[in-house]
Formats: sequence, structure tokens, C-alpha cells
Amino acid sequence: MEKIAVPTEGDMFAQHFGHCPQFTIVAVDENKVLNKEVIDNPGHQPGFLPKFLRDHGVDVIIAGGMGRKAVDLFNQFDIEVVTGASGSVMDGIRLYLEGSLETEEDICEH
Repeated sequence: MEKIAVPTEGDMFAQHFGHCPQFTIVAVDENKVLNKEVIDNPGHQPGFLPKFLRDHGVDVIIAGGMGRKAVDLFNQFDIEVVTGASGSVMDGIRLYLEGSLETEEDICEH
């Protein structure tokens, strides 16, 4: 089983990871969604979110944008980071599971 986290606004990808209102965490197994949970973002504090999401069992982050320092912190927690995603959360997760999610390098520099 794998857990994927997505920064969300409603049912859409939030444009900036650290400042999103919520995270949608989806448990998947053999490319099938088993469970979906929405949790509030506890706040944007440097270095906090990687541990917070790791504590929720997250293995992969799919985001629109994220700073280089944050990407490095997630990697230290063995969490894969995919950036450049947009649109509907569940469509993005489905495309990721199919291996057809088209993303681009979208690393925020601020």
C-alpha cells in the first residue's frame, strides 16, 4: 500500500504546497484507491510539513509548485515529490497511477 498526498483547495490542486488549506491523502494498492481522507494544513512552518505528512504515512507528494528546500526535506524523509500538477485532485491521482500524469519542473524560488 502507498499513500499519496495532494495540497488541495476543495477538490482541486492548490497552486502552492505550503499555503494550501488542506491535504487530500489517498491510500492506494495495486493502482486502486482504497481510502481518501482530507486533513487541514496545520500551518506553514519551515521543515514541519515533511515530518507531519510522513507521520500520516505519506509516500508521495503530488503538487503544483514547491520550493527546492521543501523538495530536499521531503526527500530526506524518503517521500517522492512530483511537481507541476494541476486540475482535479482525483483526476491527477488517477493519471499518476496510470503513469500518464504530465508534470513539469515547477520549483518555486521564494
